[in-house]
Amino acid sequence: MHKPVSIDELQDIIRSAEKVRACGAGTKPALSRDATLTTTGLTGILEYEPSEYTFTALAGTPLSEIRDALAKNGQLFPFDPPFVEAGATIGGTTASGLSGPGRFRYGGIRDFILGVKMVTGEGRVVFGGGKVVKNAAGFDIPKLVTGSLGRMGVLVELTFKVFPIPETWTTIRADFSDIGQASAAMIRLAMSQQELQCLDLEPPGRVWLRIGGLSGAVAVRTERVRTLLQNGDSSVNVETFSDEDDVKLWSYAREFRWVSDNQSLMKMPISPTQVTLVEKLIGQSDFESTRRYSVGGNVLWLAVPRTVTGEAIDQLCQQLGRPALALTGSWSDPQRGARHGHVFAGRLLSVFDPGSRFLMSPTA
Repeated sequence: MHKPVSIDELQDIIRSAEKVRACGAGTKPALSRDATLTTTGLTGILEYEPSEYTFTALAGTPLSEIRDALAKNGQLFPFDPPFVEAGATIGGTTASGLSGPGRFRYGGIRDFILGVKMVTGEGRVVFGGGKVVKNAAGFDIPKLVTGSLGRMGVLVELTFKVFPIPETWTTIRADFSDIGQASAAMIRLAMSQQELQCLDLEPPGRVWLRIGGLSGAVAVRTERVRTLLQNGDSSVNVETFSDEDDVKLWSYAREFRWVSDNQSLMKMPISPTQVTLVEKLIGQSDFESTRRYSVGGNVLWLAVPRTVTGEAIDQLCQQLGRPALALTGSWSDPQRGARHGHVFAGRLLSVFDPGSRFLMSPTA
């Protein structure tokens, strides 16, 4: 596998290759399968302005390195990226478009990317966006490449805006008798004015949420949330967690430690109102699974045995009218279910990769 350590070297590799499949650190093996090039040789934080809340880093820079630099200045990734402890890179995370539970409060990775530099299928260096929050108008390349799975080019440099770390965190867990009650409570909380940081549902009836902010305000908001959760039903068990326990709980969720080694993990965008339908369809399927509904029920993380075929997932996607993206596993195509935007995507590829050098190129 090629491991360029400079943009010039990367350009030469791309120009001389018939096909290029780029990856970062390979933390999402379903996307980095058969990769021919890794960006882990392009590493380092190039610029960081704490007062401006922006940083620029090379694509192969581990998220953990950036996280630690931000933390020293009381700042964090607002899009709460997963696989940090596994070694994921900022470029691979951008190309796969992944955000964590904190997306519920702040938004996804696409909302915080300011600028990119990438190498196209013709070996040209292309810039998009800028290094400040107020960018010039034009073709929004940063947002187009986010979640593009490396099909438009190999990312080499990225600029993001960041947020301050809340003074304190509190996690609340509520246990309901069934998925219907839990789902209703999650939707009720999502529509409230409590400004929750995270809001997840773990079947069959457990709701997890996180509150962040000033200590005094968090204590008051915690009691308000408790009232919303119980909704007059004192039988609903509610517990709170803080400090190290709070951190461990969300690291467990974000790093997918709840997924076993013999399972394949995939991401599916859904609607919060589909949670009960998903549970019904999963119950009717011929395979076992582990699920976690994140971002207020807008994202389903689904872990299934590695023996489950892509066709079985396609059927589920068809029933829900939703696509899915495999992150781990060995399917021939990590993208499952219906896909849209082929015409627009084709036009973009004709500009950035006219020779189809990156076509069907996975990333991680």
